[in-house]
Amino acid sequence: MGRNANGRSSIYQGKDGYWHGRVTVGTKDDGKPDRRHVMAKTKAEVTAKVKKLEELRDKGRVPKAGQRWTVEKWLRHWIDNIATPPKISENAHSGYRVDVEKHLIPGIGAHRLDRLTPEHCEALYARMQEKQGLSAGTAHHVHRTLRNALNVAVKRGHLGTNPVLLATPPRLEEEEFEPYEIAEIKKLLKVAEDQPRNGVRWVFALALGLRQGEALGLKWEDVDLTTSMIRIRRGRLRPKYVHGCKGESCGRRMAGYCPQRQQVRAETGRTKSKAGRRMIGLPAPLLELLKQHKAQQDAEREQARQLWTDKGYVFTKPDGEPLNPFTDYHEWKTLLVTAGLREARLHDARHTAATVLLILGVPTPTAMAIMGWSSASMAKRYQHMSDAIRNDVAARVGGLLWQAGQDEDED
Repeated sequence: MGRNANGRSSIYQGKDGYWHGRVTVGTKDDGKPDRRHVMAKTKAEVTAKVKKLEELRDKGRVPKAGQRWTVEKWLRHWIDNIATPPKISENAHSGYRVDVEKHLIPGIGAHRLDRLTPEHCEALYARMQEKQGLSAGTAHHVHRTLRNALNVAVKRGHLGTNPVLLATPPRLEEEEFEPYEIAEIKKLLKVAEDQPRNGVRWVFALALGLRQGEALGLKWEDVDLTTSMIRIRRGRLRPKYVHGCKGESCGRRMAGYCPQRQQVRAETGRTKSKAGRRMIGLPAPLLELLKQHKAQQDAEREQARQLWTDKGYVFTKPDGEPLNPFTDYHEWKTLLVTAGLREARLHDARHTAATVLLILGVPTPTAMAIMGWSSASMAKRYQHMSDAIRNDVAARVGGLLWQAGQDEDED
């Protein structure tokens, strides 16, 4: 193949002894032809390179001409300018930033973006688990963050293909959860109702399956005590602080412990998904507990007077400020100890509520609406738990009734 002046690909041997190839892959921003150059020691090698470049051109996957991105530069650009609130939630953005700053940039940031391979990604996941002792879940979250970031790079023409799509992700064991039995739920509810403050918050978790953020972000304007309905449309965000002292002179490493700390994140944000914005009916006993809770909060507001900060939250601190998710988590742990029940995550209260719905035979679409699931696959994850509980109940009934009959015959 010789030189071609009409824009077609060309291959030729230069005075330097190397073989060169030139391929027109499109048009630059200034309107001039975007003609790429490849070279190799032999004609066969450069011919293969030209063919590969032509294939990428025909598929529309040739990276744009101009800045040569490194993985670090692209990730910083993506997290600072593209994957930002309100396009994504505050919590999602925080998770992405941790992955980018703590794992991806130190691990693979020095690579050129267009030369990153699936093997580079897989080696990073292995180092995270084997050398750093991190969980497969953490490595898998990093995998998803990198995949999302490079998908955008492909769409914007900075990368031909996304190597993460070819990388084998860390293997995740399916999450196992063991919901509380009905007797245990009743015990928890009794202990929750006896709490001096905000006991009904745990009734919401166990009876309605509200996520922590949904419960702590609930406001009285979302509650209709007449129709026994609540509207879920926001979630409480974890606080994020910066030092309020000049030059971090307080001596505290963590900004959250600074006496003059300043909150830099909004108290609430939108729900986890569109399906999360929903209406839920309140069972009659829960409605009565909520009315009692409101009366108690009104009394606290009257007693606090000017010290009360009226932001309209259903569950508050004694001064009216919203509950801190971290404090709320520890109160859940204390509740379990008081009730004498086994260790469980806060999110297991939600699992328990979902399982109860399926045991009661609530249709999947209705359960999805109550729980705020966006996919029916979520209901299937709980279905095997409800089946297991049904079988366990059947076995107990059989053992109790029929075994008792056999004993009487023997007597």
